[in-house]
Amino acid sequence: MTISVLAVDDSRTMRDMITLALKNEDFHLHLAEDGVHGLEVLEETAPDVIITDINMPRLDGFGFIDAIRDRAASRHTPILVLTTESADELKTRARNAGATGWIVKPFAQDKLIRALRMVAG
Repeated sequence: MTISVLAVDDSRTMRDMITLALKNEDFHLHLAEDGVHGLEVLEETAPDVIITDINMPRLDGFGFIDAIRDRAASRHTPILVLTTESADELKTRARNAGATGWIVKPFAQDKLIRALRMVAG
């Protein structure tokens, strides 16, 4: 089963790393540069899982998660936060907003793949 993933990160390097991590696995990847772009991509696709950074221009990860949860079509889509942040209060804030899980950068490829498969069901 191919898992559709939307990855939202303002860092081209991080988007490239996610692409490399998933390219030989059974994932169909959509990329966005920030939360606003991520919402635009969501208009065209219905991913099985969303990965988002927290610190981004235009619309940060918290605002992006809020917007995803406000949409009926994506209200229950699993969201993994992939960020350099590790503070407990940020994790709690993300969880309260509707994030499913939290992965700290830099990430291990096998852990990211395992987390994506686990939350995609």
